[in-house]
Amino acid sequence: FFEGRHHKTGKLVMISVLSALVVGGRIAFYSFPQFKPTLAIVIIAGACMGAESGFIVGAISAFVSNFYFGQGPWTPWQMFAFAVVGLASGILFQKGAIHKSRIPLSIYGFVAAIVIYGGIINPASVLMMTPKPTAEMILSAYAAGFALDVMHGLATAFFLWLIGEALIEKISRVRKKYGV
Repeated sequence: FFEGRHHKTGKLVMISVLSALVVGGRIAFYSFPQFKPTLAIVIIAGACMGAESGFIVGAISAFVSNFYFGQGPWTPWQMFAFAVVGLASGILFQKGAIHKSRIPLSIYGFVAAIVIYGGIINPASVLMMTPKPTAEMILSAYAAGFALDVMHGLATAFFLWLIGEALIEKISRVRKKYGV
């Protein structure tokens, strides 16, 4: 897929810059658990650059930021969860299911954080702890993680409300100027 094609340098630079923004945002808000602009920027990357780029920004960002936060068996799960959110964002925005304005962006970010990201990370915590997970274990992981998922969703919605339209406009201008 991505490796087998020739890409414009501008697109690779945009992916790198967006990934760096995600990593920087995650590190800058280190002291505030679950309140980070990370997922918001991944959603914007998918919305502006497409599903494939959103996937890559999500995966790279989780991997690189965990050099600061600590690598472990959770890293591939975080990479996958961020990547799926970026992928879904690209698909939904391309199909016109969601518009790039404040309210739809914020609502989508809230739902994506709880349903997609939390839907992957919560059962992953069970799968990392036991070789024989049960439905009760997974349900209890969802229940235990729900408050954190809501906080993550509120943070994502907040940051999409705050910076979403402006960042989308800037990315669109750069894409147009450099033909990305």
